[in-house]
Amino acid sequence: MVSALTNSHHTSNVVVLLLVLGGLWLGWRVKRNEPWHDALADAFRRGPTAWCVLGLYVLVALADSVAWKGGVSAAAPDQVARFEAKSLLDRAVGGKTEKSYSAPLATREFARDRPLVRPGTHLLGTDKLGRDVLFVTLKGARVALLVGGFTSLIAIPLALLFGVLAGYFGKWIDDGVFFVMSTLASMPSVLLLVAMITALPRGTIWVCVALGVTSWVGFCRLARGETFKLRELDYVNAARALGASHARIIVRHILPNLLHLVLIRFVLLFSALVLSEAVLSWLNIGVDGSWGQMVAQAKNELSRDPIVWWNVAGATVGLVGLLLSINVVGDTIRDALDPRTRGDRA
Repeated sequence: MVSALTNSHHTSNVVVLLLVLGGLWLGWRVKRNEPWHDALADAFRRGPTAWCVLGLYVLVALADSVAWKGGVSAAAPDQVARFEAKSLLDRAVGGKTEKSYSAPLATREFARDRPLVRPGTHLLGTDKLGRDVLFVTLKGARVALLVGGFTSLIAIPLALLFGVLAGYFGKWIDDGVFFVMSTLASMPSVLLLVAMITALPRGTIWVCVALGVTSWVGFCRLARGETFKLRELDYVNAARALGASHARIIVRHILPNLLHLVLIRFVLLFSALVLSEAVLSWLNIGVDGSWGQMVAQAKNELSRDPIVWWNVAGATVGLVGLLLSINVVGDTIRDALDPRTRGDRA
């Protein structure tokens, strides 16, 4: 267990490599598929700024995920850093620490009026631990994308599995799925989420698992109702009459017609999950290094005189920028895939 934790940066590097290879393969497939290529090109033309902002967030998150040991001078003041894995982001932006608070672009400490080690270099100032707020804000991008993306990959397939099975087969399968959905929906979501996080081991992955398990019910209900409608259409009945198996009908005729719902739900769920993690951080059970944790730690700073506002400002700008860009990108993709708006230009 200790060895796994010590070499956790190796796992992160492998995951990043797989994501990059998967992205390149997906881009190659899209380029060869003319309808998808035209649709995504149209989506980019509709909102190029949002696409670029979202791409910047992804690049920052990837830079914070690729890490290795070494590269620290033996004469460095922090000798512990020589034996720790540091990411690309740590090596490019990190290391600008002070002893305490400092205002943005200040030359002296906020409270004790002592000169800073690196005067005028902290664009968003430093926090009470002396960490550069801009650096901490950038590191929050990785946590937000992990919470929103990884949790969506848990919740959406789970909702599709149960929703499509219940809607297509009906009978006792539908009764069982509907009972589970009704039971989970009758519980207060925040209390259920807090109970699961308290019962599970502490860690980012387990918080994502708890969020995924408690957030699939809404889309499952939607997928179930849509499948009820699709299974009675003429082309599905024709495929059934020609002897197509249930699995083939679901994969070839049901799931492709749920793709637009998956896209819309992913965008809405991503935003809701990032905000849910911020609420959990306010209750001190969130993910370390998140923007929600930055806001929770800075809640008492807003009552000071003068106000220490830059911690909340950094987390707010990072959070709003990500959620706004992901919603705009989702809207552009939906409009590009919609035949009614495909010829329009935003």
